[in-house]
Amino acid sequence: MNRQKSKKPPLHNYARYSAIAFEMLAIILLGVFVGLKLDGWLNWHPPLLTVLMSLASVILAIYLVTKDLIRKQ
Repeated sequence: MNRQKSKKPPLHNYARYSAIAFEMLAIILLGVFVGLKLDGWLNWHPPLLTVLMSLASVILAIYLVTKDLIRKQ
């Protein structure tokens, strides 16, 4: 069997995907934080903006990660 040798260090993929996970986490936490602050500032009792900002930040995180993965392949 003829195997292709990887020119990248063995931990390259681990570091890359870990960075992607932390980027997603930061984007989502920022969206939740902004939603909580807006709901508190507007005194909205159902946390509508928290839910909307959370969903928007998840969609944004998935979009950015997908764009990053497609660009690096």
